[in-house]
Amino acid sequence: MPEAGGSNIEIAHHLSEHRASQQVLGHEILEIAEAIVLAVVAIATAWSGYQAALWTGHEAELYGLASRLRVEAEGAATFANQERLYNASTVVEWLKAEAHGDKKLADLFERRFLPEFRPAFDAWKKTNPLNNPNAPAGPQLMAEYRSSKTEEAARLNDQATRVFDQGTRGRQLSDQYVRVTVTLATVLLLMAISQRFKTRGVRLGLLVIAALLLCFPVYHILTLPRA
Repeated sequence: MPEAGGSNIEIAHHLSEHRASQQVLGHEILEIAEAIVLAVVAIATAWSGYQAALWTGHEAELYGLASRLRVEAEGAATFANQERLYNASTVVEWLKAEAHGDKKLADLFERRFLPEFRPAFDAWKKTNPLNNPNAPAGPQLMAEYRSSKTEEAARLNDQATRVFDQGTRGRQLSDQYVRVTVTLATVLLLMAISQRFKTRGVRLGLLVIAALLLCFPVYHILTLPRA
Protein backbone atom coordinates (compact mmCIF):
# COMPACT_ATOMS: atom_id res chain seq x y z
CA MET A 1 0.00 0.00 0.00
CA PRO A 2 2.70 2.54 0.77
CA GLU A 3 4.19 1.84 -2.65
CA ALA A 4 0.80 2.41 -4.33
CA GLY A 5 0.36 5.67 -2.44
CA GLY A 6 3.81 6.83 -3.47
CA SER A 7 3.06 5.94 -7.07
CA ASN A 8 -0.16 7.97 -7.02
CA ILE A 9 1.68 10.94 -5.57
CA GLU A 10 4.32 10.67 -8.26
CA ILE A 11 1.68 10.50 -11.02
CA ALA A 12 -0.13 13.53 -9.58
CA HIS A 13 3.17 15.36 -9.41
CA HIS A 14 3.88 14.58 -13.07
CA LEU A 15 0.39 15.68 -14.09
CA SER A 16 0.81 18.89 -12.15
CA GLU A 17 4.13 19.57 -13.82
CA HIS A 18 2.65 18.80 -17.24
CA ARG A 19 -0.29 21.14 -16.61
CA ALA A 20 2.06 23.85 -15.38
CA SER A 21 4.28 23.49 -18.45
CA GLN A 22 1.21 23.78 -20.71
CA GLN A 23 0.13 26.94 -18.93
CA VAL A 24 3.61 28.40 -19.30
CA LEU A 25 3.68 27.46 -22.99
CA GLY A 26 0.21 28.95 -23.55
CA HIS A 27 1.25 32.14 -21.78
CA GLU A 28 4.39 32.40 -23.92
CA ILE A 29 2.40 31.87 -27.12
CA LEU A 30 -0.06 34.56 -26.03
CA GLU A 31 2.77 36.99 -25.34
CA ILE A 32 4.36 36.24 -28.70
CA ALA A 33 1.04 36.85 -30.46
CA GLU A 34 0.62 40.13 -28.59
CA ALA A 35 4.14 41.16 -29.53
CA ILE A 36 3.45 40.41 -33.20
CA VAL A 37 0.23 42.45 -33.16
CA LEU A 38 2.00 45.34 -31.44
CA ALA A 39 4.82 45.22 -33.98
CA VAL A 40 2.36 45.31 -36.89
CA VAL A 41 0.48 48.19 -35.25
CA ALA A 42 3.70 50.15 -34.75
CA ILE A 43 4.87 49.69 -38.34
CA ALA A 44 1.43 50.35 -39.81
CA THR A 45 0.97 53.49 -37.69
CA ALA A 46 4.33 54.88 -38.75
CA TRP A 47 3.63 54.16 -42.43
CA SER A 48 0.11 55.56 -42.27
CA GLY A 49 1.28 58.77 -40.61
CA TYR A 50 4.08 59.10 -43.14
CA GLN A 51 1.71 58.71 -46.09
CA ALA A 52 -0.79 61.14 -44.56
CA ALA A 53 1.96 63.74 -44.24
CA LEU A 54 3.16 63.13 -47.80
CA TRP A 55 -0.34 63.45 -49.26
CA THR A 56 -0.93 66.62 -47.24
CA GLY A 57 2.24 68.14 -48.69
CA HIS A 58 1.30 66.91 -52.17
CA GLU A 59 -2.15 68.45 -51.76
CA ALA A 60 -0.67 71.84 -50.80
CA GLU A 61 1.74 71.70 -53.72
CA LEU A 62 -1.04 70.93 -56.20
CA TYR A 63 -3.30 73.64 -54.81
CA GLY A 64 -0.43 76.12 -55.14
CA LEU A 65 0.18 75.03 -58.73
CA ALA A 66 -3.52 75.34 -59.52
CA SER A 67 -3.54 78.89 -58.13
CA ARG A 68 -0.51 79.81 -60.23
CA LEU A 69 -2.14 78.42 -63.35
CA ARG A 70 -5.30 80.41 -62.61
CA VAL A 71 -3.23 83.60 -62.35
CA GLU A 72 -1.49 82.82 -65.64
CA ALA A 73 -4.86 82.10 -67.26
CA GLU A 74 -6.22 85.43 -66.06
CA GLY A 75 -3.14 87.18 -67.44
CA ALA A 76 -3.57 85.50 -70.82
CA ALA A 77 -7.29 86.35 -70.86
CA THR A 78 -6.54 89.99 -70.01
CA PHE A 79 -3.98 90.18 -72.82
CA ALA A 80 -6.48 88.59 -75.22
CA ASN A 81 -9.11 91.17 -74.26
CA GLN A 82 -6.63 93.96 -74.88
CA GLU A 83 -5.84 92.55 -78.31
CA ARG A 84 -9.54 92.21 -79.04
CA LEU A 85 -10.17 95.84 -78.07
CA TYR A 86 -7.24 97.01 -80.16
CA ASN A 87 -8.43 95.10 -83.22
CA ALA A 88 -12.01 96.25 -82.72
CA SER A 89 -11.02 99.92 -82.46
CA THR A 90 -8.80 99.56 -85.53
CA VAL A 91 -11.68 98.02 -87.48
CA VAL A 92 -13.90 100.97 -86.50
CA GLU A 93 -11.32 103.44 -87.76
CA TRP A 94 -10.87 101.41 -90.95
CA LEU A 95 -14.64 101.53 -91.53
CA LYS A 96 -14.64 105.29 -91.08
CA ALA A 97 -11.81 105.68 -93.57
CA GLU A 98 -13.52 103.37 -96.08
CA ALA A 99 -16.83 105.20 -95.64
CA HIS A 100 -15.11 108.51 -96.39
CA GLY A 101 -13.23 107.06 -99.34
CA ASP A 102 -9.84 107.69 -97.74
CA LYS A 103 -7.98 104.78 -99.28
CA LYS A 104 -4.59 105.81 -97.93
CA LEU A 105 -5.87 105.99 -94.35
CA ALA A 106 -7.77 102.70 -94.74
CA ASP A 107 -4.63 100.97 -95.96
CA LEU A 108 -2.76 102.40 -92.98
CA PHE A 109 -5.24 100.89 -90.56
CA GLU A 110 -5.13 97.57 -92.39
CA ARG A 111 -1.39 97.45 -91.85
CA ARG A 112 -2.00 98.08 -88.15
CA PHE A 113 -3.92 94.84 -87.65
CA LEU A 114 -2.19 92.14 -85.67
CA PRO A 115 -0.92 89.28 -87.88
CA GLU A 116 -3.14 86.77 -86.10
CA PHE A 117 -6.20 88.94 -86.79
CA ARG A 118 -5.55 89.54 -90.48
CA PRO A 119 -6.99 86.26 -91.91
CA ALA A 120 -10.32 86.94 -90.19
CA PHE A 121 -10.31 90.55 -91.35
CA ASP A 122 -9.49 89.60 -94.96
CA ALA A 123 -12.33 87.06 -94.97
CA TRP A 124 -14.71 89.62 -93.47
CA LYS A 125 -13.62 92.30 -95.94
CA LYS A 126 -14.61 90.02 -98.81
CA THR A 127 -18.20 90.00 -97.53
CA ASN A 128 -18.36 93.73 -98.41
CA PRO A 129 -19.45 94.85 -94.94
CA LEU A 130 -20.07 98.47 -96.02
CA ASN A 131 -22.70 97.49 -98.57
CA ASN A 132 -23.86 94.02 -97.56
CA PRO A 133 -26.44 94.09 -94.74
CA ASN A 134 -26.06 90.33 -94.27
CA ALA A 135 -22.33 90.57 -93.60
CA PRO A 136 -21.17 89.55 -90.11
CA ALA A 137 -20.93 92.36 -87.59
CA GLY A 138 -17.18 92.08 -87.35
CA PRO A 139 -14.13 89.94 -88.10
CA GLN A 140 -14.40 88.34 -84.64
CA LEU A 141 -17.49 86.50 -85.88
CA MET A 142 -15.71 84.92 -88.83
CA ALA A 143 -14.70 81.27 -88.81
CA GLU A 144 -11.14 82.33 -89.56
CA TYR A 145 -10.89 84.33 -86.36
CA ARG A 146 -8.71 82.93 -83.64
CA SER A 147 -6.88 84.26 -80.60
CA SER A 148 -3.88 82.35 -79.32
CA LYS A 149 -4.09 84.17 -75.98
CA THR A 150 -7.74 83.19 -75.54
CA GLU A 151 -6.86 79.59 -76.37
CA GLU A 152 -3.94 79.74 -73.96
CA ALA A 153 -6.21 81.07 -71.20
CA ALA A 154 -8.70 78.25 -71.81
CA ARG A 155 -5.90 75.68 -71.80
CA LEU A 156 -4.45 77.04 -68.56
CA ASN A 157 -7.88 77.06 -66.92
CA ASP A 158 -8.47 73.44 -67.92
CA GLN A 159 -5.04 72.49 -66.60
CA ALA A 160 -5.71 74.37 -63.35
CA THR A 161 -8.99 72.49 -62.94
CA ARG A 162 -7.28 69.14 -63.42
CA VAL A 163 -4.50 70.03 -60.96
CA PHE A 164 -7.04 71.28 -58.43
CA ASP A 165 -8.97 68.01 -58.72
CA GLN A 166 -5.73 66.12 -58.14
CA GLY A 167 -5.16 68.22 -55.03
CA THR A 168 -8.65 67.37 -53.79
CA ARG A 169 -7.91 63.71 -54.40
CA GLY A 170 -4.70 64.10 -52.38
CA ARG A 171 -6.65 65.63 -49.51
CA GLN A 172 -9.10 62.71 -49.56
CA LEU A 173 -6.24 60.19 -49.47
CA SER A 174 -4.62 62.08 -46.60
CA ASP A 175 -7.90 61.91 -44.68
CA GLN A 176 -8.16 58.18 -45.36
CA TYR A 177 -4.66 57.59 -44.00
CA VAL A 178 -5.57 59.64 -40.91
CA ARG A 179 -8.62 57.42 -40.37
CA VAL A 180 -6.36 54.38 -40.68
CA THR A 181 -4.12 55.86 -37.99
CA VAL A 182 -7.11 56.39 -35.70
CA THR A 183 -8.16 52.75 -36.17
CA LEU A 184 -4.64 51.62 -35.36
CA ALA A 185 -4.74 53.71 -32.19
CA THR A 186 -7.89 51.81 -31.19
CA VAL A 187 -6.09 48.50 -31.72
CA LEU A 188 -3.20 49.75 -29.61
CA LEU A 189 -5.63 50.73 -26.85
CA LEU A 190 -7.16 47.24 -26.83
CA MET A 191 -3.71 45.70 -26.55
CA ALA A 192 -2.82 47.99 -23.67
CA ILE A 193 -6.04 47.07 -21.86
CA SER A 194 -5.55 43.32 -22.43
CA GLN A 195 -2.16 43.37 -20.75
CA ARG A 196 -3.76 44.70 -17.58
CA PHE A 197 -5.65 41.43 -17.08
CA LYS A 198 -4.17 38.33 -15.45
CA THR A 199 -6.83 36.00 -16.81
CA ARG A 200 -5.60 34.39 -19.98
CA GLY A 201 -9.10 34.03 -21.43
CA VAL A 202 -9.76 37.75 -21.23
CA ARG A 203 -6.40 38.60 -22.73
CA LEU A 204 -6.96 36.10 -25.51
CA GLY A 205 -10.40 37.54 -26.27
CA LEU A 206 -9.10 41.08 -26.47
CA LEU A 207 -6.19 39.90 -28.61
CA VAL A 208 -8.58 38.27 -31.08
CA ILE A 209 -10.72 41.43 -31.27
CA ALA A 210 -7.62 43.58 -31.77
CA ALA A 211 -6.28 41.23 -34.47
CA LEU A 212 -9.60 41.29 -36.35
CA LEU A 213 -9.80 45.07 -36.08
CA LEU A 214 -6.21 45.31 -37.30
CA CYS A 215 -7.18 43.66 -40.59
CA PHE A 216 -9.09 46.75 -41.73
CA PRO A 217 -6.27 49.33 -41.51
CA VAL A 218 -3.76 46.83 -42.90
CA TYR A 219 -6.06 46.23 -45.89
CA HIS A 220 -6.39 49.98 -46.52
CA ILE A 221 -2.64 50.51 -46.22
CA LEU A 222 -2.02 47.78 -48.81
CA THR A 223 -4.66 49.11 -51.25
CA LEU A 224 -4.48 52.90 -50.88
CA PRO A 225 -2.25 54.80 -53.36
CA ARG A 226 1.16 55.85 -52.14
CA ALA A 227 2.49 59.38 -52.43
